[in-house]
Amino acid sequence: MEPFVFFGGKGGVGKTTVSCAYAQKCASAGVETLVVSTDPAHSVSDVFDQEFGDEPEPVAGVDGLHALEIDPEREVTRHLGEIRNRLSDQVSATMVNEINKQLEMAHQTPGAYESALFDRFVDVMRDADDYDRVVFDTAPTGSTLRLLALPEFLESWVERLMHKRRESIDLFEKAAIGNREPRRVMDGDPVLAHLQERKEFFEFAGGALRNDAAFFLVLNPDQLSVNETGRAIEDMDAEELGVRGLVANKLTPEPDPEEDGRGARYLRERVETERERLASVRERFDPPLVAEIESRTREVRGDLIGDVAAELDVDVSVEEPAFV
Repeated sequence: MEPFVFFGGKGGVGKTTVSCAYAQKCASAGVETLVVSTDPAHSVSDVFDQEFGDEPEPVAGVDGLHALEIDPEREVTRHLGEIRNRLSDQVSATMVNEINKQLEMAHQTPGAYESALFDRFVDVMRDADDYDRVVFDTAPTGSTLRLLALPEFLESWVERLMHKRRESIDLFEKAAIGNREPRRVMDGDPVLAHLQERKEFFEFAGGALRNDAAFFLVLNPDQLSVNETGRAIEDMDAEELGVRGLVANKLTPEPDPEEDGRGARYLRERVETERERLASVRERFDPPLVAEIESRTREVRGDLIGDVAAELDVDVSVEEPAFV
């Protein structure tokens, strides 16, 4: 299995539970593991009954397992602050106020949120030398797909910006010093240097996601969840980010044969409906079902995490990275 493992899916399907269970399964097998939440509704702290922050912290009682929760609001503020500082160093003082106003407006846009979050989780991948495996509890499917589609798009976009910047510098130099003087402005240009840095960043992201990452989708046995899972599989295939497997979560437990009350009849009908949906999943989708996890009578945390981990038929061994 690749060093980076992502669990995605529709909001509320139980990605955090599955991510934490798989991370604990890896750690229990002797694999140094980091579980990372990129979902605004952080629940990793709830699952392990322990507060986590923006830096990796050991999970109490589980050797070899660390966790961190990325704060999206903090990441947007930090991200825009870096842009503000960089631009303020490169423009006239009269433009600084206008830049600040534009960045304040940008703070409220979904694009700023996703860009900042994307930067942070790619940084985690780049700085993961202390871990054999990093498990990502991702945001709901739509947001995740937009993030995962960014590298290729932004890589070509940055290349176009760099081309335009070089043309601009070339024209400026010709106008300022003519064709017979040596060119000096191109060398050390801070804008070009930053664009080159971003280009390399996106090249790393695209290479790591396509070569060293495995993607799993978590679904519930309801039609909306199944339909969204189908769309997600198609979209990820289009981005060359094939889904490795599916986890069916929150399945209804079947009552004992001797039970025949109203509740038992309801449960049997529900179980039958869910079985039909899972049969449809097996027939319609190429990725296999790697787990069928029943609902518990209490929240999955503490010792129940180990029970869920045992139900995940997902390899914990770690392959050598092909790109990172």
